[in-house]
Parts: sequence; structure tokens; C-alpha cells
Amino acid sequence: MIAFLLLCKLNSPHGMNYTIKEENNYLYIDEGQGEILLLLHGLFGALSNWQGVIDHFSKKYRVIIPLMPIHDMPIKEAGCEGLTEFIEGFIDFKGLDKFSLIGNSLGGHVALIYTLRHPEKIQRLILTGSSGLFENSMGGSYPKRGNYEYIKERVEYTFYDPKTASKELVDEVFEITNSIPKVMRIIAIAKSAQRNNMAKDIVHIQAPTLLIWGLNDTITPPEVGHEFNQLIPGSTLKFIDKCCHAPMMERPVEFNEILTEWLNQNPV
Repeated sequence: MIAFLLLCKLNSPHGMNYTIKEENNYLYIDEGQGEILLLLHGLFGALSNWQGVIDHFSKKYRVIIPLMPIHDMPIKEAGCEGLTEFIEGFIDFKGLDKFSLIGNSLGGHVALIYTLRHPEKIQRLILTGSSGLFENSMGGSYPKRGNYEYIKERVEYTFYDPKTASKELVDEVFEITNSIPKVMRIIAIAKSAQRNNMAKDIVHIQAPTLLIWGLNDTITPPEVGHEFNQLIPGSTLKFIDKCCHAPMMERPVEFNEILTEWLNQNPV
């Protein structure tokens, strides 16, 4: 279960150089001006997952990243449906009309659902390590609470280079897994994602779609990227070597280069 993903730096803005805004119970980053890129983080993720993307793209684009209420949403709403409704509410609140939607891991799953519900709003879709078809995420089932070394091992499993799993990150994940209410929500969301296989739905996606995948992804392996590529009409698949489940964090330079080139090739 821990493998569902410890995408990183989690909820604190350590190292962030951007203002986290709070309006109408939404926490989000809104940087730059111009065409909108809306970014969605993963299950254990947070705003700072996208630091490299913000740094690079806010010079030319308006980059918006809402913090999804994964750890404190009502337990009955904890799932893909509840998170999609949260994002729908945020987009309506901000009055966003047309934009490119980018999602990592669980954020990709939510992006897929949103795209199918609101195709008129989506100019482009970018998925990286997305769930929605398969994820090797529940292997350990319930997290082993109180076992620091086990948590450390599972966090390291998320990245190609284990050093990416800093002590700060492991400590924060360890703290989360020792909170029964947070763990209950994480498990509910993870199970919801596994139940919600989108193979029959994503064939209807019409927006230009880019898939950026880690060649060494252990959570949504490369064959998952290939399956998305086969099912989403006209999609483009790019792999990054020596990279696991969070390309925008592990290989930010390569990720940004691939995304920049593709955006330029697919103007709106």
C-alpha cells in the first residue's frame, strides 16, 4: 500500500519559493501569466512535487496547482469520484475555461475522469505515471505502522535512485502512516482507483495527449504507458531512462524538455 505513492515532499512548502494561496477552503499555487497549465499531484503528493515544472513553465505559462484534500476529506467521499468533484469545484471557483491538464499518478487518474466529463475545457492532456489502468500499489496492503525501516524501504522503491527518498520525506510518510484517520482515507482512495479501470472510457478522449513515463517505473510499469498509448487516440508516448514513478521530480530537466517540445508542436 505504501508503494501507492510516496510522491514527495508532501504537504509542507519546504524549499518552495512560491506563495501558497488560500481561498474558499482551497489551497493552491498560481504563478505566471498566459496559457493555463493545471497540475494535479498524486496520492502522497503535494504542491512541491511540481517545483521544477513551476520554475520552468511559469515564465511563459500560468501554472496552477491545487492541493487535493487527500488526508482530511470526508471518509465517505474519499475516492476518485470525490477528488474529481473537488477539482471540478476548484476549476469553477477560479473561473477557468480552457486549459492544459497535467496529472501524475492518482492525479493522472483524476485528470482522465475530468477530461472525459468536460472535454470542452481540455486543450491538451499530459499524463505521467498515471493510474487508471493498473498500478502495483497495494502490494503491502495495510501499511506497517510503527516500522520505520519498512516505510523507508517502500519510499525508496518509488524512485530509481533511493537517495531521492530523503530522511525528511521518509519521516513525513512515517508520520502519515501512523495516523489511523489518514491511513483510512489513503486506503479508501487507493482501492477506489483500483476499482475504477478506465480502459473502456479513455478511447473516447479527443484532446491531444502526451504520456511521459519513467522507463524504470515500478508502480505503473512501462507496459502501462504503452497501453495508455494504444487506447488514447493519437497520443504520444515518451520514456525517460533511469527514472521511476515521478519523472517531474526525478528527471526535471528531461521532463521539461519533453513537455516544452510537445507543447510547441501542439499549439492551441
